[in-house]
Amino acid sequence: MATAHPQFALRPVLPADTPLLADIFRASIGELAAEDYSEAQQEAWMTAVEDGAAFGKRLADALSLVVTLNGTPVGFVALAGGTTIDLLYVHPGVAGLGAGAMLVDAVEKLAGARGAKALVVDASDNARGFFEKRGYVPQRRNTVLRGDEWLATTTMEKALAGKAPP
Repeated sequence: MATAHPQFALRPVLPADTPLLADIFRASIGELAAEDYSEAQQEAWMTAVEDGAAFGKRLADALSLVVTLNGTPVGFVALAGGTTIDLLYVHPGVAGLGAGAMLVDAVEKLAGARGAKALVVDASDNARGFFEKRGYVPQRRNTVLRGDEWLATTTMEKALAGKAPP
């Protein structure tokens, strides 16, 4: 039976998720960033997941969550150091349906509950509007070297109304 609105669920990232999350990473960049970044820039950006073990370690070293649809991962977030959204990617097929918002809501609540006063993200140009709508404020523009390509990002910050740790 089809539903009018997708029902997303959250869970922690599992080591077995790494290959599928790498596919989501590549699909997201390839389809959602095409208007803001050249093909060469996208390809350079995608190299971040070529080493599956390193990508898996990056996810394991952060507080990483997966959003699922009918049990299948469709997006993920990694909160590094308790205050930095290091990775946030959703499959293009669910972009704009609330999966990314669910992931960011979750890490904001977790970080706030753990005493973080603010979250920071280096947002790609295509993600900047998403973060602005969620209350993140641009702090500075950056250029990041990926392989032989320079990519523009914007460091953004959002103050959290967190609880003091016990």
